[in-house]
Amino acid sequence: MTAAAAIPHFGTDGWRAAIAGEYTFDNVRLVTQAIADFAKANWSCERGVVVGYDTRFGSERFAATVCEVLAANGIHAHVSRDPVPTPACAYSISRRSAAGGIIVTASHNPPSDNGIKVRDRTGAAAPPDDLDKIERAIRVRAGSEIAFMPYSEALTAGLVEEFDPKSDYLEGLRAAVDVERLAEASYPVVIDSMWGAGAGYATALLDGSGLDIRAIRGDYNPAFPGIARPEPIPPHTNALSDAVLATGSHVGIANDGDADRLGIVDEKGRFVDQLRTMSLLAYYMIEHCGARSPIVKTVTTSSMLDRIGEMYGIQIIETGVGMKYVAPEMAKSGACMGGEESGGYVFAHHMPERDGILAGLLFLDLMVREGKSPSELVALLFEKLGREFHYARRDLTYPESDRERIQNRITDYRPDVMDGSPVVDFSAADGFKYSLEDGSWFLIRFSGTEPLLRIYTETDSSARAERILTAAAGAAGL
Repeated sequence: MTAAAAIPHFGTDGWRAAIAGEYTFDNVRLVTQAIADFAKANWSCERGVVVGYDTRFGSERFAATVCEVLAANGIHAHVSRDPVPTPACAYSISRRSAAGGIIVTASHNPPSDNGIKVRDRTGAAAPPDDLDKIERAIRVRAGSEIAFMPYSEALTAGLVEEFDPKSDYLEGLRAAVDVERLAEASYPVVIDSMWGAGAGYATALLDGSGLDIRAIRGDYNPAFPGIARPEPIPPHTNALSDAVLATGSHVGIANDGDADRLGIVDEKGRFVDQLRTMSLLAYYMIEHCGARSPIVKTVTTSSMLDRIGEMYGIQIIETGVGMKYVAPEMAKSGACMGGEESGGYVFAHHMPERDGILAGLLFLDLMVREGKSPSELVALLFEKLGREFHYARRDLTYPESDRERIQNRITDYRPDVMDGSPVVDFSAADGFKYSLEDGSWFLIRFSGTEPLLRIYTETDSSARAERILTAAAGAAGL
């Protein structure tokens, strides 16, 4: 690795970068060595580390590289034989009593990217303090020669063991949701895997049920054709919407590239935004599963959850953006559920990691229990909350040279009124969040994984949401 090579940095959920840019075999070795240094100092590694990978270009070879470095450090690697969803890999960590996990994936990023996620022994995202230690180890190791044992030699030496996590994970899903009740339903459902690692999992679980499962974009194709990125939000869910309408299906379920996120399309082909989906899943956990412990949400997630908490006397805890904050807070508070605006939802009765496949199954279970379509569930939610909630987000690109100027503008931005409602609260805990007197809010923050400025809002109409986003973008100079 040359001295000019970029030093990898961990964002909200791991390291991600462009393949053949910052994401090279040299840098994968460097990051893995740093994780190995951390693991040997902080984990009990006698049972090894689980290694998984997604369907992106080169992921299998990058995962083999991870194993080679672990082997050179005397750490046993349990590596998936095939591409595996992040939640299935995370579930395998505790099943195999491993010290932690390393997953080669860039999640929902564009096809040109790849990345690495780190999970602890429970399957949860490594907390910020651990990631800071790994990043320090990266800086220490940068520029040095990284030892590795060729994959074939590591296999022969017993330092690498290939395994199939699918059967254990499917058993975990069966324990987390009533599959027999789902089997009683008889309506059509479209499942969109977005060319990702989650393909075939929900279908295998529901095979033989009364549900008529129609799968789309379930083949292996690292080009992710037809979508700019495998992220389960519009416009990337447009093909799912078309399929729902074409087949007369009751619901469309989408997962991102590594299947830790969920997107829902209703029976009319309309996307059900992530804030409504999380609020409905929270309602499901409380009303149908009897949960009464806290719910953890990120700063970008819905104020509907606050109202639900008030209605049921349940504590709602807010964290910064990223599972590295949500998972530790869930463990600390004994929460039943956690989630974020990105469409990642965690259920404590399953494991402390986002699981888009399970979240989709639980949404189906909610439909079956309530006997309602997705649009009817949203109407029920608004009826219980006493008003409508409309969410919108803009992702704004900018030249890197403008970042400091934009940062200064949004740091100095202190409006007294936004779209006719006084600003009554402000927080700079993660980005800049403004709460309005009428219950609306908006947030301006830089992405932790990509060169984007994101602006979020939730208010009482879609037209008003667009006005607030426009005003906030103008304040940022974009």
